[in-house]
Amino acid sequence: MDLKQLRYFDAVAETCHFGQAAERLHLAQPALSQAIRRLEAELDVLLLARTTRQVSLTPAGEFFHREVRRILGDLDACVVGTRSIAEGSRGLLRVGFTGTSAFTQLARLSRIVRASLPGVALEVQADLLTPGQVERLTDGRLDLGVLRGPVAEPGIETRSLLQEPLVLALPADHRLAAEPALEVVDVSADEFVAYADTRSAVNEAMVSSCLRAGFSPNITHRAPGTAALLALVAAQLGVALVPESVRSMQLQGVVFRDVADAATIDLSLAWRADDPSALVAGALDVLDRNGFFTAAPTPTSSPITAS
Repeated sequence: MDLKQLRYFDAVAETCHFGQAAERLHLAQPALSQAIRRLEAELDVLLLARTTRQVSLTPAGEFFHREVRRILGDLDACVVGTRSIAEGSRGLLRVGFTGTSAFTQLARLSRIVRASLPGVALEVQADLLTPGQVERLTDGRLDLGVLRGPVAEPGIETRSLLQEPLVLALPADHRLAAEPALEVVDVSADEFVAYADTRSAVNEAMVSSCLRAGFSPNITHRAPGTAALLALVAAQLGVALVPESVRSMQLQGVVFRDVADAATIDLSLAWRADDPSALVAGALDVLDRNGFFTAAPTPTSSPITAS
């Protein structure tokens, strides 16, 4: 039994007429009749009741026709789905976001992908530091990553989205909490909270800012992620220099202040350069055509008190 036989039987069962079915299939009627008889012989079942005036399905033929329709429908859906995946218009796109970048970039990315590639589902992996995202991109656990650049890992390509200034995260009762304008040197005597991963791009920008201000930061506590880092600041265990988008997180006991001479840090979209996936290529194309790289919003710079 092969798919050709099933399609022949489906046509006859739909029309209950060998002549009409043969015309639909662009096949000679005798050849179609022989094919159906071979199918019945293989099944050892009479599928069609034939008289000189009409053709009708037997009870076994009605059941077989329902199953054949289901099988052919599944096969057609399989073909369409396979072609869609190969064309990059269908599948699962796994996207990582570092820190609070999901607050500024997830909605934009999701809207573009859903509008242009409705057959693509997004799997969001949030609050991943840049080194962790690079590892997942390299070993194939992520397709795209919104992370802090620059990335020096061979085989990883990036495109910049925006440059974010660093701001100071201070305990709410800190001596500088009410000051409208600060410089990095103003916290030279303070203890600092940093990310636990020493490869963190934010850590590097924080240390660079402090060294340019003439001191090395006294890092006394480290946190695995942004929420934990701010909790340590709220607990008065230190101050932190963080990307401005962190303002979007609300935590009682923390205030954010602009710093005139703090470094800026790049936010980029990254992917594996040798990724053969048509889905990744398609996603990058629609993001580019819809201004994801050229029209990225700049986070608010107005002081916000978390409460």
